[in-house]
Amino acid sequence: MKDILVIGGGFAGVWSAAGAARVAREAGSAGEELRVTLVSGGDDMVIRPRLYEEAPETMRVPLDRVLGPIGVRRLTATVTGVDTEAHTVRAVERDGTELTLSYDRLVLAAGSRLVRPAFPGAENVFDIDTLPAAVALDDHLRRLPRRKPSEGRYTAVVVGAGFTGLEIATVLGERLRAIAGTRDAGEAVRIVLVDRAEVLGPELGPGPRPHIDGAIDELGIERRLGRTVSSATPREVVLSDGETIPAATVIWTAGMTASPLTAQIPGERDRLGRLSVDAYMRVIGVPDVYAAGDTAVAAVEDGHHTIQSCQHAQPMGKCAGHNVAAGLLGTALLPFAFDPYSNALDLGSAGAVLTEGWERTVVATGPEAKVMKQNVNTMWIYPSVDDPEQIFAQAGRLLNSEHVAAVVARQGLPSRSGR
Repeated sequence: MKDILVIGGGFAGVWSAAGAARVAREAGSAGEELRVTLVSGGDDMVIRPRLYEEAPETMRVPLDRVLGPIGVRRLTATVTGVDTEAHTVRAVERDGTELTLSYDRLVLAAGSRLVRPAFPGAENVFDIDTLPAAVALDDHLRRLPRRKPSEGRYTAVVVGAGFTGLEIATVLGERLRAIAGTRDAGEAVRIVLVDRAEVLGPELGPGPRPHIDGAIDELGIERRLGRTVSSATPREVVLSDGETIPAATVIWTAGMTASPLTAQIPGERDRLGRLSVDAYMRVIGVPDVYAAGDTAVAAVEDGHHTIQSCQHAQPMGKCAGHNVAAGLLGTALLPFAFDPYSNALDLGSAGAVLTEGWERTVVATGPEAKVMKQNVNTMWIYPSVDDPEQIFAQAGRLLNSEHVAAVVARQGLPSRSGR
């Protein structure tokens, strides 16, 4: 028996496991010698791109509904160490039991994490990086009406005007007004967006910026650009220029880094901690170890590289899964296949903006873009469940566009894809 071990239960990890299981099945009796195991600290695949929305506790898919039907073994454990020379992984189960797992091929798909702030009062800051964190924020918002009326009770300061910051900021006003209801309608609802940069969405480029600026104006969101947070308490925020903003809610969205497990792989890493991989998702210079999703950086078109998003995590995972199994079976490896880069940014009740290409040319805005973004969030990024044939079919669509086309064909939906 040869063991394929996948670390991580997110988009890249799930599709690595499914891709490997698919190749094993197609190999017939030879594939029966492959055992695919996925190790994850939780029981669910979290739909992380949706954690800025209401009811974040629903943004998940049970891993057993995806992995069980295709014969992937699942272990609920937290990986604590990787020894690439011994081909072993150390992990701890929920009850504290320590495990040592051996592998013939390893896929590291442990994702990324938010870089937490270190200013005084940082413990008072919320985030939406994980499901528990997003649920904690949602619970906090819903409890605001129980507080005594005070300045800033319905003020939220969002730190970071990048992709995540813009999405949570543009939906927060409507959520807070609904929570305040008629009883507290007289209290001000304020959303304040803070960023070190002098412009909104600096990494999104100038193309969509007029549409982003217009949405921020339409929604009445205040800007505090060229500055950051110096300190925070449960009732106020102090900015780096000395301004004090009464606010019961502070949300941090600034900065991401790859899983710390990447530091245990003796490969080259970029500034985000991502491991450099070749066209087959093999970690360069590290035999028998592959990486996918937010833990890996791979080349794409025109000299660009993958970004930390499910848009790249899904095909990277499928590629890694195919190749770990194919390599053990001695069959042909497949190079990483990717769609042209595109981006779909939610702007709350102000609509959305869709861009294509690394120069981020705007191709749709307003209601049309909003429908596309909703399709991305609610259908196109979800895995098939319960049906092994559907799951294997999705695992075999190495391009996101192939999966979108299949969904469109079944449901007669618009066909433009997004983030």
